[in-house]
Amino acid sequence: MRVVGQIVLRGYRLAIRLRAKVFSLMISGAFARFGENTVLVLPLRVSGESRIELGDRVFIGAGSWLQTLPDDGNDSVAISIGSGSSIAGYCVISAVRRVSLEENVLLARNVYISDHIHQYDDPNVPVLAQGVGQIRAVTIGRGAWLGQNVVICPGVTIGKGAVIGANSVVKDDVPDFAVAVGAPARVIRTFQHPSVADD
Repeated sequence: MRVVGQIVLRGYRLAIRLRAKVFSLMISGAFARFGENTVLVLPLRVSGESRIELGDRVFIGAGSWLQTLPDDGNDSVAISIGSGSSIAGYCVISAVRRVSLEENVLLARNVYISDHIHQYDDPNVPVLAQGVGQIRAVTIGRGAWLGQNVVICPGVTIGKGAVIGANSVVKDDVPDFAVAVGAPARVIRTFQHPSVADD
């Protein structure tokens, strides 16, 4: 039975990989840029793909949502995900103007990144109908790691090589090579690896 189970699992993994690669090839032309060996795993929710660019070797796990919203006729790229970045499942990236993940960024599951918030000032109008505001660009630096359930608020820059602990809500910038945790997140430690310090 063990051998049969291993054969079935290998077949399953192969089928999932093949489906993801075929799907990715079929949709690649709809994006502003779709790099080589980039894979998006179904199920996936995508809107505004003409304003999304994906570098080479990007992985986006199942259940994720990439969304760009209209910006008064601005057709420039609103979501940019750098080469080598890996996004676990059920992550949300939503942008009106600009969310940028640089190269080799790692997102754990359920990360939420947005360059805007929903308006909620009018109690007589459902929040959904009030539009968005506080539109400010977000940048996640090269080689950063965002833990599970992290929320990145509008206007935040996460430095290169930074680590954001699980369940953190980041409202302020985090410097390069820093560890930040909490809600709101605070820097608890900084470090610098000699091989990347001068990059």
